[in-house]
Amino acid sequence: MKRLFFLLIISTSMVVSCGDRKEKTGQKLDAHGIVVPVFNADSAYGFVAKQVAFGPRIPNTKAHLETGDFIISVLKKYGASTTIQEFQASAFDGQNLSLRNIIASYNPKKKKRVLLAAHWDTRPFADKDPTNPQASFEGANDGASGVAVLLEIARHLGQGQQPEVGVDLIFFDGEDWGEKNDVTNHRPTPAGKDSWWCLGSQHWSKNKHKANYQAQYGIVLDMVGAHNAHFFQEGNSVLYAPRVVDKVWDVATRLGYSSVFIRQKEEAITDDHLFVNELARIPTIDIVHFEPGYGFFGKAHHTQNDNLSLISKETLGMVGRVLMHVIYFEE
Repeated sequence: MKRLFFLLIISTSMVVSCGDRKEKTGQKLDAHGIVVPVFNADSAYGFVAKQVAFGPRIPNTKAHLETGDFIISVLKKYGASTTIQEFQASAFDGQNLSLRNIIASYNPKKKKRVLLAAHWDTRPFADKDPTNPQASFEGANDGASGVAVLLEIARHLGQGQQPEVGVDLIFFDGEDWGEKNDVTNHRPTPAGKDSWWCLGSQHWSKNKHKANYQAQYGIVLDMVGAHNAHFFQEGNSVLYAPRVVDKVWDVATRLGYSSVFIRQKEEAITDDHLFVNELARIPTIDIVHFEPGYGFFGKAHHTQNDNLSLISKETLGMVGRVLMHVIYFEE
């Protein structure tokens, strides 16, 4: 017997077409309606603020250790099957980094799975900052915003109706200790390492947390919380996972966010999704801030301006709602 669901939507004023279904707040339209939990942007913002309060999450620091422990505690609190992948990695400047990828699984027995990911570390220097390129910075958008959206999704997955697919949340470490912006001569990457960037996603893609793990597709979040953010379609996402791009931007359009999720292809960038595509062979896209005139990541990227004042609850809410609809409408 098919499960019966009631249908919820985010806004009382918005009607959204989804195939032959329509959604409206509080209205049960048929026996096969789908419950999409209401993503709480205030709660997501709180998760950003909590990470920022620890201080910059720079590997090998107390703030980094405490933040990782916090993420793990939240995931366990919300009932995730949690795997901690500890590893050592060498940075471009010769430093040895103690890193942790954190993997949380919901519906672990489901064969069909969707992967959602973000990085949780902070770059150790604000090398794009015009006044002090050696300074540390909060990293509220890069990457506390993506982590916060995933933690809020975890809260719903752990407390409410599960979607029909398995969901894996991966918090990659060591994404942001790449070469400095003003450095042209640096150590070449050693054998077995494809880039000084994205150390956690490279490691996981070559050493998956579960033997023969495979997801239908993946979505990486990077810098998804800024005021007046726009998300253009990133080049490697379109190259490796065009159907996933279409799926996500279609959902955003149905939710009324077409002025934020822009249907325009832009340049290809190196981010965690690249290695999930090329090494793990999982079609994966990157939802990442794009600022016209500055390109992907925007003018606050790797500067001291990436602080909590940059973060918008509205933007967090839009991204979170899109992802919730994607996974709950997956069959």
